[in-house]
Amino acid sequence: MSAGSVALVVTEETDMHPWDLYELGIAYAVFGRPQPDLADPWYDLWLCGPRTAETGPARGFSLRCDHDFDALARADTVIVPSVPEAVFTEGMPIDPDLIRGLRRAAESGARMVSLCMGAFALAEAGLLDGRRATAHWMHTEDLARRFPKVEIDDSVLYIDDGDVLTSAGMTAGLDLCLHLVRQDLGAHVANALARRMVVPTHRAGGQAQFIDLSVPVTDDESLAPVLQWATEHLHLPLSVNDLARRAGMSPRTFFRQVQSVTGTTPLQWLLNQRLAHAQSLLESTQLPIEQVSQHSGLGTAANLRRHFALHVGVTPTDYRRAFEGGVKREPVQT
Repeated sequence: MSAGSVALVVTEETDMHPWDLYELGIAYAVFGRPQPDLADPWYDLWLCGPRTAETGPARGFSLRCDHDFDALARADTVIVPSVPEAVFTEGMPIDPDLIRGLRRAAESGARMVSLCMGAFALAEAGLLDGRRATAHWMHTEDLARRFPKVEIDDSVLYIDDGDVLTSAGMTAGLDLCLHLVRQDLGAHVANALARRMVVPTHRAGGQAQFIDLSVPVTDDESLAPVLQWATEHLHLPLSVNDLARRAGMSPRTFFRQVQSVTGTTPLQWLLNQRLAHAQSLLESTQLPIEQVSQHSGLGTAANLRRHFALHVGVTPTDYRRAFEGGVKREPVQT
């Protein structure tokens, strides 16, 4: 698998709002710093802005971009982390040069990505028409009003619609960036990078953006130990009753708490962890398929193949073949 080039859009080189820097910094941290021990070559990151000359800041921060928006058409992946705050507060139009650059990039076959309010730029370019997309829940109503052809889902962290991907705001942008690394370089590399960044190794895109406070929830720390224990014992035939007992809760309370925190049911969360572990084993070991299935708690090789067909879209053997030679092979403790 190949990392390729990533064009990171900077909509304002001066007067950048601190919130805009957050999503920009997330993408730069994931794609802009080489990780030769994980994958070599790493991504080739370009900062693409409205001009190349460096100017001084007035009220906010300043960046210098070495590429303009014409470079977007040459990138493998284009990421728009934000649009200027004035787009919302003053009705300022989005830079037409950026819109043209985004359309040309999409026509050239680039993977188009938005973080948070960057979805407004993709929508303005017509790249979200007829597609399901998301953004920060505080702005999805405005997004839906301005672009009625877009199918808005404000309940999820991120949406992967093939060649177009969108995320909610803040940390959900990091989830999507790690999802891209997982796609390009595999779960083993994405998990290792997440550990270095001290963030969860994988949060599925369908997880809720926020917890519904009308549902009584416990402190995250009350669930963290049992969920961590489960990820370390995936080879066991775990059930909701087993995990609820370990958490000191009734099965009904445990089910409600897991769903409120993760946005999915305990069994679906457990299946996601098993599949992620199986992917990592396929990438990082030469264990037979039967043993990969047993180590990940999916039982037989036939069951592993069935779940891969449903959720990954390829067979375990084809998945392993795609990552051959891409990562260092490691033994598995039995």
